[in-house]
Amino acid sequence: MRYLIQKHFPQNREAKILDLGCGSGTLLRFLKGAGYRHVSGVDTSPEQVAAAHQVGIEDVRQGDLLDALRNLDKEALDVVVAFDVIEHLTKSELLELSDEVYRVLQTGGRWLIHAPNAAALFGSRVRYADLTHEQAFTKESLEQLIKAAGFHQIHCYEDQPIVHGLTSGLRWLVWKLVRGVLRVCWMSETGCTGKDCLFTQNFIAVAFKR
Repeated sequence: MRYLIQKHFPQNREAKILDLGCGSGTLLRFLKGAGYRHVSGVDTSPEQVAAAHQVGIEDVRQGDLLDALRNLDKEALDVVVAFDVIEHLTKSELLELSDEVYRVLQTGGRWLIHAPNAAALFGSRVRYADLTHEQAFTKESLEQLIKAAGFHQIHCYEDQPIVHGLTSGLRWLVWKLVRGVLRVCWMSETGCTGKDCLFTQNFIAVAFKR
């Protein structure tokens, strides 16, 4: 989580951040620990919100995610987070959510997304592991969504293992070897190098508002 914050969140600790589908507030707790002062979250589950409150994360409320965005003023936020959220929405809901995220972000603001990767070797496993999942995404399909909402730039990253010990280091090494094999398969199929392909079963996207 600390690596994620360091890599993808703004340096300004005064940034206004909203975590959609925040669950029990784990990300918010780490953000507060990193010095961010204006963080809040919303989740549809009363149980998750109660769990967040029990561990001292008070800036979490229960409610519909779209309604939470609609009730915000234009350009009210610097960052919107949607981790493991958009795959639960229908296409029409997703289009509306994207438009609302764009509306509430300030110029230069960013939307952080974590979602199932339909192009991954095990992408179907993630897509169908949860009955409430409506869809999965490729880098290309997510770019189409983001640009349709008005965002001018999007960067996508593999959700690869982070080294924090011997076991995770070995896992990272195995992943690099497997990724090399997958690139060879991709090259044989498409003729492209596969350098920028996303092979992890989930991926991270960061969209920026012009």
